[in-house]
Amino acid sequence: MLGCGGMMPLPNRHLTSVLLRREGELFLFDGGEGTQVSIRRLNLRWKKISVIFVSHIHADHVTGIPGILMLSSQVDRDDPLYIIGPPRIAEYIEASRKILDMYINYEIIVQEITEPGVVYQGDGFRVRAFPLRHTKQCYGYTLEEDPRPGEFHPELADALGVKRGPLWSKQQDGESVKAENGSDVSPQQVLGPARSGRKFSFVTDTLAFDGIAPEVAGSDLLVCEGMFEKDLLESALEKKHMTAEQAAKIALAAKVRKLALIHYSPRYNDFDLKQLLKEAESIFPATVLTRDRMVLPIEYID
Repeated sequence: MLGCGGMMPLPNRHLTSVLLRREGELFLFDGGEGTQVSIRRLNLRWKKISVIFVSHIHADHVTGIPGILMLSSQVDRDDPLYIIGPPRIAEYIEASRKILDMYINYEIIVQEITEPGVVYQGDGFRVRAFPLRHTKQCYGYTLEEDPRPGEFHPELADALGVKRGPLWSKQQDGESVKAENGSDVSPQQVLGPARSGRKFSFVTDTLAFDGIAPEVAGSDLLVCEGMFEKDLLESALEKKHMTAEQAAKIALAAKVRKLALIHYSPRYNDFDLKQLLKEAESIFPATVLTRDRMVLPIEYID
């Protein structure tokens, strides 16, 4: 969690930015002011950032991106950097590069979202965008892994005459192999039922509405804004944000494993944030308050 604040940065609270690390790749979700600072303090290899996903073009979600682009030019980078977001994100990136006279020594590929659905795919996973309801066009994102092969049973492979070694590895990867007697042994004969991959969801700057829960359903980690306490519901509705209580109700309906609140109003100091946590936990106990540079592991269920 690179930054957990909303609207304006505070001395110990940078603006909204989340970095997801998977199999050595880094994916950045929003890049508010202070993103670059947290990356350096965590000693992360920023050149490994493959994609920046932008929810919407409000200053507290994008003002850290130009710094990331310039920072990435300080190292050798062979792979392109993708930036994916709503309409006009390309205009923002191009204007920033031109006005700031950026030195960029790598390829930047900007993709504007024209309709909900899969916006990026990699080896064994995909990222899907879905519309939110804010004061301007805004998207939430989910990164979902493909199902994993079932658990490998070596005793079954032995019994079927599959020689220990590379053939076992192939079967664990879902390939059929030849047994010592020449017969074909399918992976289904030595593997248990398929196991689920992991799912991460990112939702911020939106009214609470019924359409969010189906999109984030089953997430291992849902990072969701909880900007206000329930007594300020009217203010949340007016500004098209949600309360911590509303975030918890979405988490409950979506049956996620963990809810991580983010994008707090600057009206709350660190002590006051406990009220947001209390209100969310009363509905969804598996809730955490994110803090700048907090690390949350996302484990496999089985």
